Amino acid sequence: MNTKVKIAGVEFKNPVMTASGTFGSGMEYSDFVDLNKLGAVVTKGVANVPWSGNPVPRVAETYGGMLNAIGLQNPGIDVFIERDIPFLKQYDTKIIVNVCGKSVEDYLEVVERLGDTDVDMLEINVSCPNVKEGAIAFGQKADCLYDITSQIKAKARQPVIMKLSPNVTDISEMAKAAETAGADAISLINTLTGMKIDIHKRTFALANKTGGLSGPAIKPVAVRMVYQASRAVKIPVIGMGGIGSAEDAIEFLLAGASAVAVGAMNFVNPYVTAEVAEGIEAYMRNYQIKDISELIGGVKE
Repeated sequence: MNTKVKIAGVEFKNPVMTASGTFGSGMEYSDFVDLNKLGAVVTKGVANVPWSGNPVPRVAETYGGMLNAIGLQNPGIDVFIERDIPFLKQYDTKIIVNVCGKSVEDYLEVVERLGDTDVDMLEINVSCPNVKEGAIAFGQKADCLYDITSQIKAKARQPVIMKLSPNVTDISEMAKAAETAGADAISLINTLTGMKIDIHKRTFALANKTGGLSGPAIKPVAVRMVYQASRAVKIPVIGMGGIGSAEDAIEFLLAGASAVAVGAMNFVNPYVTAEVAEGIEAYMRNYQIKDISELIGGVKE
């Protein structure tokens, strides 16, 4: 039984990854999950300088999920290279670094710094607010996404995954823009924009007013967008959004994802990533599936 998948020349022992921002760099979870069992650890977003993030409160529970407006708090690329990469190199898992920034120059600085490091892939978070575009996210306009993708590809030494925002009119158009600009893969979906109001205090639950909705509530939207994107492009798709079980992950694979990332459910069940990987193997044994490639895009039309 073969669970290996290959994305942009990088081979993963199985298709299960962590979703950026929900797993740190694995340090917090290594007491619960054997990182050797995961296809990859996708790190929290890394910027060229430390970011303090948004004011509190910045997390709120919602029906079927959660809202967050953390604001990509991170210690910056210097600390990441010195502390996080050596930690992850102890394990037999691929390292995918999520990169964030407020301008194209910010992204390029991080991408160039990572060029000399022993990481396997880069995932570019284009849901960051583009300060030069009036805080419209890089991933919300096709021409903007094309521009940043092509500039990053010109500098990157590792394969590049563009993480797409679902807060767009046509996800297929965005997927095609990333592919045309040279992206090696795409990942989706990032969080949906949401809001919660405390009716007793008559105030917003988040200091930022809006936040990113994640968790089981968004899974049907995510599956639909992964299906559409995977049929619009030839490059691999990494699916995410509300995955909390092997059954959820297999849905994404059948929709066209070559790999999956588990996010918000790590907060509910710290063992979930390993359970998903084991559950996919059990499903394959049960249905006598010899190679995971038989599942990818295998939904009956």
